[in-house]
Amino acid sequence: MAAGSNTTSADSPSTDGAGPSRGAHLTVVLTRPAGQSDALAKLLHDASVATVEFPLIEIAPADDEGPLRAALASLDRYALVVFVSPNAVDYAFARHDAIWPHALPVGVVGPGSVAALAKHGVEAPAYTVISPGAPADDNDGARFDSEALYAALEASLGENAFEGKRVLIVRGDGGREWLADRLREAGAEVETVAAYRRLVPEPSIGAWSRVHALLSGESKTPHAWLVTSSEGVRNLGELANDHLTVGEQAQLKRAMFVAPHPRIAETARGLGFDSITVSGAGDERIARTLLSLAVPSEVQPVQSNPAQERMTDTNASTNPTPNAAPRPATTLPPNQPFTPYEMQQPKRGKGTGLLWIVIALVLIVAVAGGLALNRRVIKLDQQLSHRQQANDASTAELRVKTEQAVATVQAANAQIAQLEGKLADAQNAQQALQQQYADLARNRDDWTMAEVGQMLSSASEQLQLTGNTQLALFALQSADTRLAASDGAQVLAVRKAIAQDIDKLKSAPSTDLTGLAIKLDDAIDQVDQLPLSGEAPIAHATPRAAEPKDVDRVAAATGEPKWKVWWNQFVTGVGQQLTSLVQVRRLDHADTMLVSPDQGYFLRENLKLRLLSARLALLARNQTTLKSDLNAADEALARYFDASSKKVQTARDLVKEVDQGSGAVEVPNLNTSLQAVHQYRNRG
Repeated sequence: MAAGSNTTSADSPSTDGAGPSRGAHLTVVLTRPAGQSDALAKLLHDASVATVEFPLIEIAPADDEGPLRAALASLDRYALVVFVSPNAVDYAFARHDAIWPHALPVGVVGPGSVAALAKHGVEAPAYTVISPGAPADDNDGARFDSEALYAALEASLGENAFEGKRVLIVRGDGGREWLADRLREAGAEVETVAAYRRLVPEPSIGAWSRVHALLSGESKTPHAWLVTSSEGVRNLGELANDHLTVGEQAQLKRAMFVAPHPRIAETARGLGFDSITVSGAGDERIARTLLSLAVPSEVQPVQSNPAQERMTDTNASTNPTPNAAPRPATTLPPNQPFTPYEMQQPKRGKGTGLLWIVIALVLIVAVAGGLALNRRVIKLDQQLSHRQQANDASTAELRVKTEQAVATVQAANAQIAQLEGKLADAQNAQQALQQQYADLARNRDDWTMAEVGQMLSSASEQLQLTGNTQLALFALQSADTRLAASDGAQVLAVRKAIAQDIDKLKSAPSTDLTGLAIKLDDAIDQVDQLPLSGEAPIAHATPRAAEPKDVDRVAAATGEPKWKVWWNQFVTGVGQQLTSLVQVRRLDHADTMLVSPDQGYFLRENLKLRLLSARLALLARNQTTLKSDLNAADEALARYFDASSKKVQTARDLVKEVDQGSGAVEVPNLNTSLQAVHQYRNRG
């Protein structure tokens, strides 16, 4: 991998298995949310690759879960449900207790979401799960994004499958609107609900310690960062500015990065990260890419023969140890020729002078070698400085070009967004024009049927509210007259249904609901004036007796003495006068005499409530409640009120008339005609 702003695709490493051999040395920083990197970490640990958990995104429930629960409770309204991530799947199914409908297709972006659905029991072939398929060329990497998902939806459901359908998108707070806009352009009614929200996490002290060790060089093994979302890359930039030194930030910008999607790589490149590799989606592709970046372990130096090393130092210069710094060669004095023992005794004078000469020569050679070595070190230092300056200049120039390219791309994206908005407006205007053309193209029968449908709907509402069968009958006859000019087969079917409803209305009894309601109102108005059984007024009594007869005539006729006839008439007259002063009345219910004046007030109010309830039941055509209230009111009138009073008798007569006239409160409906008109209008 070249230094600088370099983005490569490493979906196909040199080996088809798990990557490099067991001797590979690499530390991978996993930045997925906590608990979502277990499978990938196991793959890397099996390949002897160390991992560091350093989440860059924290997943939390949505602030308001009401829209999500409401949408999941009415899944029958939707023709398609799309989950944008495994988090969306997990949080949605955590709040959905019922079984997922088998007939409802589900769209997901990547293999992680497919696995999440399978964990909740939604998988093929029992369910229709639509996701982007593998690419034709594995070297290019699989695309798992909104664009690929929309292509998969069109391939599976058809190009015009979204026209007039409802689509639910379950996602986090925010996110791309490309898929929703594209589905709306295809004619779908799109609803988006948030199942979770993303937060900037605060890594633990232990995680920061591992990151400091990796960036400061304390860890001898190389490391790489796995970033799986653009938001995570931006969060890394913010956390680095707050917690890392300038030197550590520079090391972070030069570290190796692996991203599963080009869009994430573009975000990282825009933030100044130099080395980025695009792996493709899925833990297996990511693991292969990370293992392809692992550096093989250092080769151990071969131990040479110690005897040979003591004999000469030229072996160190001709066969140096790999990665070892060069050292200056040392020249040993040659071996002396063999001489007998007696000839080996040195001469004192010549030996001392020769020794000083040798020492001087050694000092001269050492000084010359030191000066030469110093000049070489200075020259190498200058060359290294020049190269460092050239690299810094190239890096600065490359960053300027990168920033310019990012600005150009952003401007182009803004122009594309404006063009997409104008295109959406033009498509909406075109749809409105097409609808107007379709309305103008409707023939005379369609307009006539629309008017008939409106007329019948109004008549049906009036019939149910007022019970006026005559008005509904007039509406049906008018509609039949309007349709008589057409002889189409479907128009004839509508006329046949109208004729059936006309016969139904003619045979239905007519009920004067207004008159019955007025009678109940009259009875209610008279309640306060009705006398109770113990409150009937008593007329002033005067003594009355028959006219006395002629005593002489009675005595002559009966043959009795006059004094006896007179005494009998006197006793009879007194008895009649006493009897006329006393009145006797019969009460069938003894408890009516126990009603106090206060209880009489509440008795009348309860009777009014009964009659009012009967009036409401009459207008609502509630036959059961009406009969119950009328019977209770009549029973109260007979039990507690004076039956001999004309007012009480009149009130009871009104109640009985309403009871007898309410036998036909239920009125027929016009459902047959309305259903025929509806079938005609939906014939296409």
